[in-house]
Parts: sequence; C-alpha cells; structure tokens
Amino acid sequence: MNMRWSLDELYTSFDSKEFSEDMAKVDELIEKIQKWAKENLDSKDSPREKIEYFINGEIRFFDVFSRLIIFSSLKSSVDARDEEALKYLDKLQVKYSELTQPNVAFEKWLSSLDDLDKIIEPSQLLSEHSFYLKEIIEKTEYLLSEDQEVLIAKMSNTGSKAWRQLQDILTSTLLVDIEVDSKKKRLPLPIVRNMAYEGDTKLRKTAYEAELQSYRKIEESSAASLNGIKGEVLTVSAMRGYNSPLEETILNSRIDEVTLNAMLKAMEESLPAFHKYYRRKAEILGHNNGLPFYDLFAPLGKMDIKFSYEEARDYIVNNFRSFSNKLADFAGNAFKKEWIDAEPREGKTGGAFCSNIHAIKGSRILSNFTGTFSDITTLAHELGHAYHGLCLESESPLNSYYTMPIAETASIFCETIITDAALKEATQEQSLGILESSISDSGQVIVDILSRFLFESKLFEIRRDHPLSVNELKKIMLDAQKKSYGNGLDHDYLHPYMWVCKSHYYSADRDFYNFPYAFGLLFAKGVYAEYLRRGEAFVPEYDKLLQATGKNNIADVAKMVNIDIRSIDFWRSSLELIEGDIDRFMGLSEKWCSALS
Repeated sequence: MNMRWSLDELYTSFDSKEFSEDMAKVDELIEKIQKWAKENLDSKDSPREKIEYFINGEIRFFDVFSRLIIFSSLKSSVDARDEEALKYLDKLQVKYSELTQPNVAFEKWLSSLDDLDKIIEPSQLLSEHSFYLKEIIEKTEYLLSEDQEVLIAKMSNTGSKAWRQLQDILTSTLLVDIEVDSKKKRLPLPIVRNMAYEGDTKLRKTAYEAELQSYRKIEESSAASLNGIKGEVLTVSAMRGYNSPLEETILNSRIDEVTLNAMLKAMEESLPAFHKYYRRKAEILGHNNGLPFYDLFAPLGKMDIKFSYEEARDYIVNNFRSFSNKLADFAGNAFKKEWIDAEPREGKTGGAFCSNIHAIKGSRILSNFTGTFSDITTLAHELGHAYHGLCLESESPLNSYYTMPIAETASIFCETIITDAALKEATQEQSLGILESSISDSGQVIVDILSRFLFESKLFEIRRDHPLSVNELKKIMLDAQKKSYGNGLDHDYLHPYMWVCKSHYYSADRDFYNFPYAFGLLFAKGVYAEYLRRGEAFVPEYDKLLQATGKNNIADVAKMVNIDIRSIDFWRSSLELIEGDIDRFMGLSEKWCSALS
C-alpha cells in the first residue's frame, strides 16, 4: 500500500503541458482583471453587472491559480530542497500580488455603493455571494490606499514570505544527531520528535535531549525569521488601524472579543484538572516533581502497540462507518486514490496537515505515520478536514473559505469518533491507554495552546520595542509553559525551543494560530454531544453545518446546533466533558497500578 500521495490530478510535473498552459492562463486572467478594473471602477453605473463580472472573474482565477499554488506547495512540503517547487511558489506569489491593485480598487468601489441589498437581491449569483460581498465591505475600514496595499503585497514576497520559506527549509532539512540502540545516527527532525510516543523511557529522554541540542544549529536563523515576520505584522497591522494583531485575527476569524475572552477564561478555570492529570501520570512513570516534557506523550496501558498503515486504514474506515457510510466511504476513497503522504523522510515537513483542493473536488493529506494510536487519530483528524472539503464541493469557491476556529470542527469530531469507538471495545488496561492518549491530546489543545497564546502575546509586546534574542525567546516560552502547565510539569525539563518547531508562528497572515485549536476542540465537543443526543437524524444536519461554514459568521453557524459561543457556560460544559475523562483516568490508573503492585 503506497504511503506517498499522487498529485497527478493536479499536474504530472512542472514540465507538463498542462502546468505551462495554466501558468500562461494566470497571466492572461490577471491582465484581463487589471484592464477591466481600470476601465470600469471609475463610476457607479451598472453596479449589478460589474459585481457579477468581478465575481465570475474571481472564480475563474481561483480555479486555475489554486491548482498551481497548491501543487507547488505540496511538492515543497515533501521535499524542502525541491528547487522547482520553491521557484514556482515564489513566481506565483509575485503574480498574486499583481491582483492587489484591482482587488483594492474593487473593494473600495463596492463600499462606496448605496443600498447594496437592493443591488444584490435580483441576482442569483450575487445573492449566493451576499455574505462574501458584505464581509468585503466590513473590512474596507482597514484598507490602505491602492499604492500602499500594492507595495505591502510586493514587499511581503521578499519579507515575511521569504522568512517563512527559510524557516521551512531550516526545520525540514535539520538532521538530529542521536544514539539509538548503541548506534550513532543522523535522523530527520520529525522522526526524532515522534520518538516522544515510544514506550521506552530512555529513548524518549534521549530523543528529547537530542532534539533540543539540534535546535542550536538553527536557533539564530529561526530567531531572525521570527523577528522579521512579527516585525512586519506589527508595522502593517498598525498602518491599517488595528489596535493589535490580535484584534485583526479576531475579525478575520469571524468571531468577536467576547467569544474569545469567554473561551480563554473557561480554559484557565480548567487548568487545575489538567495539572492533576499530569501529576498523576508523573507518579505512574516514577517522577516526583511533575512530568518531564520528554514523558508528556509517554504511552500508558497497552496502547504502545504498533499498527501497520493498512491496519490504520481499516480501523479508521470501519469506525467512521458507525457515524455514516458517507464518511467511511470517503475515507476509504482517500486511501485508495493516494491522497495521503504518510511516510516520514528527510526533507519532508513535520507534523500533519490537509489541503482541500476545491478545483479538483479532492484533498491531499500529509502526515508522518509511525504506527502509534496517536498516528491513527492524527489521520482521522486530517480526514475530517478533507470531509469538510467534501461538504463544500457544491459551494462556490468564494464560499468555500472558512476561518481557523471553525476549521477544526470536522477534524476533532472525527478524532472523537475514533476514540469513543476504541473505548467501547477496550479492556480496562486498553481503556487506560486510549483514555490517557485522548486526555493528552486535549491537554495539547487546551494547556499547551494556552501557553502558545501567552507566548505569542508576549512576543508581540516585546517585538514592538526591539527584536528578541534567542535567550529572550527561550525565556518567554519557558515562562508561558510554567504559567500554563503549572506544577503539572517538572520545570527542570520543559521545552524552551517550542517557538522553533511550531510553523504557525511563521505565517504573517495567521497570527495567533493557536486559540483556534482550542475553539475547534471545545466546539466539536459540543457538536458531538448534540450528535449523541439526536443520533442518526443528526448526520444530515452535521453536513449542512459544515456546508454553511464558508458563508456565515461562526456565531450563526453555532446557532444551527443550538450553541451560544458567547456564553462562558458553553465552554465550561465542553471542558467538563474532558474533566470527566480525567476523573475516569484517575480511577482507572489507580486500579491499574494496584494490579501491577
């Protein structure tokens, strides 16, 4: 069974006729849009026809451009040294910046129109894109002049995007010197990081120490990248009139400050329960001062067994079928059609992601599969993202974009299906392992995410004054971890370099890409509770919810399943479900330890 994806549905190679033709077509479309904007946006005549023309042009451009940029990005993600991929990524980013002027001109022109609802109402195309158009108007308050926006777009290609590309290369090509089975080896970073899930304590500690040591090779370059990116973000955000990058992120996320603060407050209230879990796990593993970071993901019970890739596929597909045949068949098709690149190897991006490709009505998933139960839940998670894409296939591509907080709904929902199914058929010892793995994952999304939020907040605060040194970055990361993990972790064994290996910090257009994971987990818990309450009748409603995510504010999407995201009680109720799992873990672990003694 092939563990590498096929990209042939996009292009067979950069040298293919189809790729060359589409590159030329992008140039034609850009030129056409630029010419039209110059000739048509100097008056308010025929507004309906002009808006329809612009939307149709956007759709045509998106169809071609998305194929090209996603193909280039996917090729680069599995081989950071792919010079062709890097070359075309740069070329395409430059081409995209050429649309800044006509896009800004259209957005300013659109916001100048009176009574947009009357213009939209008679047109089926415009009615379909009503939310899209009104969101444009909402954001024009923060638009700069056309010349300024063009300059920012062009400069970002040699600024934040170049810094991010450098960081991707640094981490993707970093080889870690490590001794395994009395043999000295040089292994790719993702493989060494995955050793955190191994059953051997000595190996976990060795991998942790080797990983931290390896970052010294790239710490200065990584710090320069991070300072460059965050410096640009602060400059541009202030120019546009935002009070902070966080304010901009909240607006772009389609939520509000009340919602974010309610969730963060509930998360902080839940920390003692997680600290209790970490201390209990530390006791089981023989630690007296809290859990050392290298044992954070140590398996308990019998969940340290290995799964083959084929077994992982069957496990996921069979358990997805308990929810719906549509979800199960979709997952099986993703494996069959080679949508997944699961093999860890040098030069490949660490972690996992899913890229939904609306233009070909499909997805591609990257993971680094080593056979653990955690790898299975990771695959389920990414397949959830892909299923979300399936539910949006019938939508216009302009209505297929959903924001980061809601993006984690389907993925965590699918994880929950797998975990609940595993718990139902498990022995007591297996239940301990499954439950512990699930709580550990939740801890990453609540406790660790909170530490990342604290870190990034402090990073921006200091970066306003000066670029941060490596030592400053390490210090604020350790401070954030201490505040979030409390006495749950051993403060002598934390992870001062988490800012190096987390790629989210290096995206200028994705600041604070941390709290959306917590939002996704807790919102998905609420949606899953609704499914348990309503059963099979909920399945079509779930698909409708996912379909609505590209053309609604999140609060309105949540109302479809009777959730009020502005209420702290909702977030508390979702966290109480996790706290209940922690209490169950405490009881199971006590029985398990008693049996062992």
